[in-house]
Amino acid sequence: MKKIIVITTAFLLTAGAGFAQDWTWDKAHSQLNFGVTHMTINEIDGTFSTVDAKLTATKDDLSDAQITLTADVNSINTGNEQRNNHLKSDAFFDAAKYGTLTFTSTSFQKVDGKNYTLNGNLTLHGVTKPVVLNVVFNGTIVSPMNKKTIAGFKVKGIIKRSDFGIAPSFPVTAVSDEVMLNANVEFVKN
Repeated sequence: MKKIIVITTAFLLTAGAGFAQDWTWDKAHSQLNFGVTHMTINEIDGTFSTVDAKLTATKDDLSDAQITLTADVNSINTGNEQRNNHLKSDAFFDAAKYGTLTFTSTSFQKVDGKNYTLNGNLTLHGVTKPVVLNVVFNGTIVSPMNKKTIAGFKVKGIIKRSDFGIAPSFPVTAVSDEVMLNANVEFVKN
């Protein structure tokens, strides 16, 4: 009898793992953006052009999603080459030393309707801190172009650059301590 229970349990665990859905960041239709306040009067936005992310979930509403993301700090783009180079320098991101930004989710919880809370650990500038992001899950659709299922998300949150040791010598009147994160994301089901 014990042997049957062990075999049945092993089968159920293996079968459950088979229902996992794997999704990949659609590079052509996704953006990882940020914004800071400059001189207390203007918003300056930028993006990380090179991003890879994966999402794995077993539930159709993706409420048990596990998300990992990696962005190349050297791909930072604010629309101004001089500013891009300054941000890559050791005065800010120090991309030569800390060339990768990573995020690993710890939970993805449905709040209500299309609203979710995404918790995870962000590693930036060699420092790892927990962050909380607000997510709107816009649902899924089958693309008429490639017949693959895609999921759409809008992600927002705020971090403090001081928490990650970025630009400690810059006063908040020049560059805000708060950095707004804003991602528009499509994941493609594999």
